[in-house]
Amino acid sequence: MFNLFKKLVITFFGTGYLPIAPGTWGSLAAAVIFLILAFSIKTIPLLYGILGGMIILATILGVVLGPWAVEFFQKIDPGHYVLDEAAGMWIALLFIPFHNKTSLLIIAVVQFLLFRIFDILKPPPASQAENLPHGWGIMADDLIAGVFANFCGQILFRLILPATSFKI
Repeated sequence: MFNLFKKLVITFFGTGYLPIAPGTWGSLAAAVIFLILAFSIKTIPLLYGILGGMIILATILGVVLGPWAVEFFQKIDPGHYVLDEAAGMWIALLFIPFHNKTSLLIIAVVQFLLFRIFDILKPPPASQAENLPHGWGIMADDLIAGVFANFCGQILFRLILPATSFKI
């Protein structure tokens, strides 16, 4: 029973078992969860507080369950393991300014695309982070990809194309 729980966590509720690019499915599921929260929670500080807590929880679980996943799947970075993509996607969305539902949807799509690009390309130090021991090697490259995507999103949505410019 505990192994089932571990599989559900590391596959992000089974999205890691979806065909073709499971990391994309895990990232998409994380973006959808963010949107559900954003449309449900009325205060932005509470939204980002919950999102921060989810990032911390996913990271801790990812690091702790990483060695088990490597042994279970017999791979150093198992493809079905997408909790790292969820945590990275949430980092990509953290503190990106939005002002209405339209801007929120546009931001979620753009941040999803940015995160996937950085996750696939793995620019340094993300590529080197894969060599870290234990569960850190699985998690760190995606956390770094999330930071890169967030940085680009901050520039884009604060300086170049402020979310206030999106009309409903």
